[in-house]
Amino acid sequence: MDFGLSPRASELRGRIRAFMDERVIPAEAVYDRQIAAAADPHALPPVMTELKEQARAEGLWNLFMTHGDWGAGLSNLEYAPLAEEMGRSIIGNEVFNCSAPDTGNMELLALFGTRAQQERWLKPLLTAGIRSCFAMTEPEVASSDARNIRTRIARDGGDYVVNGRKWYTSGILDPDCRLIIVMGKTDPDAPTYRQQSMLLVPRDTPGVTVVRDLPMFGYTDRCGHGEVLFEDVRVPAENILGGEGEGFALAQGRLGPGRMHYAMRAVGFAERALRLMCERVTERTAFGGPLAERGVVREWIARSRIEIEQLRLLVLKSSWLMDTRGNAAARMEVAAIKVAALEVAHRVVDRAVQAFGAAGVSDDTVLARLYAITRALRIADGPDEVHLRTVARQELAPYKKAEDEKAGAEKAGAEA
Repeated sequence: MDFGLSPRASELRGRIRAFMDERVIPAEAVYDRQIAAAADPHALPPVMTELKEQARAEGLWNLFMTHGDWGAGLSNLEYAPLAEEMGRSIIGNEVFNCSAPDTGNMELLALFGTRAQQERWLKPLLTAGIRSCFAMTEPEVASSDARNIRTRIARDGGDYVVNGRKWYTSGILDPDCRLIIVMGKTDPDAPTYRQQSMLLVPRDTPGVTVVRDLPMFGYTDRCGHGEVLFEDVRVPAENILGGEGEGFALAQGRLGPGRMHYAMRAVGFAERALRLMCERVTERTAFGGPLAERGVVREWIARSRIEIEQLRLLVLKSSWLMDTRGNAAARMEVAAIKVAALEVAHRVVDRAVQAFGAAGVSDDTVLARLYAITRALRIADGPDEVHLRTVARQELAPYKKAEDEKAGAEKAGAEA
């Protein structure tokens, strides 16, 4: 395994780091002020439009896309340190058109979309001319098990008709959202993993109703997390993505890289929090000396650095496996990194909050927002427990196989 940066990745990381330090991080306060002053809290702030135009003009655009000729042509291993740099700001990914849920939706369209679907949806997503959302999670069922999904997608002549309720459909309240990728059941009687399908639903289709916008730990996201009702929503049959019965497989293909992107960003979250913590404890004095001289504070810093370095290595290993052996071969590592990344980032942010005291829980710093984000992301794209189950199952597989073989041999001996 060689985790050294390629010349291109090294050059891009330097440019992104400079762009983040000089333009993005200083714009965070402007971004928040413009949202607070806007008539529509979900409208794109002018400062984000400016940043996007600058990033695109400098070629820092769609760097996440590893498929075909649609993106920058980087490997996962090359993209990982770039995503880390973007992750140092809560608005960083959007600046470079590398933000969810569009990233996962663009990958789905690039891999499985028809030429017509790519022309209508993928191309404008790649230019940030439109936004999209992904409707999978449902309030009535434990959606961590996608087999539970109840939303019905029924064939009716040349159309499909959708009925169901989704929630935490991220991005649907963005005024630029034009596409909903809906996951539902086309054949409840089919084999378990062939019941679900994905359908491309234009946002303005009659019967699509946003019931409410859902906050996360009191924060209202700019793009929104909608509870959405689908009532007799009718779209042409050619809007099926991939084909009937392929929804579960497509979801797994979409969520794997998405989980890696979260992990890559989480390293950036943690680095930002550690830097803020170090600056704070160096500047603040209590009980006769700088906070940085206190043993407990030094332990916070030391443990944070150790955990971040461990996390980064696991991210790089997982990225390397995805590049060299494919997503399926990296399944255990991707599951592990989704758990580890957000746990580490949340712990480091928590320590930074403690170091800042009252300021850490206020909106005067980015820490309270990072605290909410890192906690919420331990549920997004599958809760920690689902991924721990995956890791444990794969770890135990050889032992179960050996036990089964032993039992089989014993049975054969007894019958002989």
